[in-house]
Amino acid sequence: MHGDEATVRKILTELGDTWAVVGLSSNRQRAAYGVAEVLQRFGKRVVPVHPKAETVHGEQGYASLADIPFDVDVVDVFVNSELAGAVADEAAAKGAAAVWFQLGVIDEAAYERTRGAGLEMVMDRCPAIEIPRLG
Repeated sequence: MHGDEATVRKILTELGDTWAVVGLSSNRQRAAYGVAEVLQRFGKRVVPVHPKAETVHGEQGYASLADIPFDVDVVDVFVNSELAGAVADEAAAKGAAAVWFQLGVIDEAAYERTRGAGLEMVMDRCPAIEIPRLG
């Protein structure tokens, strides 16, 4: 597990409220759908990033991070581990402050690259589990 409690707290409370959720579609059966709902409930703006570019939870979706015409603070990654590293690199290129790899999404090399680029990063954790714990 990567991302100590201080990093988790910093990402969730200090780094900004615009979260791009990569892998978020209108499919209610997917974990991303419920997690995005929780993030919204805690005041985050959730921007769906998915090839379908669907509107989800009232927010316009985009096919890629590069297509989002405004800054994002945190990139929350729901794609499988083989694809996640490329998303982390896109997040750095986009100017995000942090990358969050969901439970089960693990790429050690991407973690090192992302931290090396100066971004905060959490890997293999879920913000919907962590954010209510902050009190």
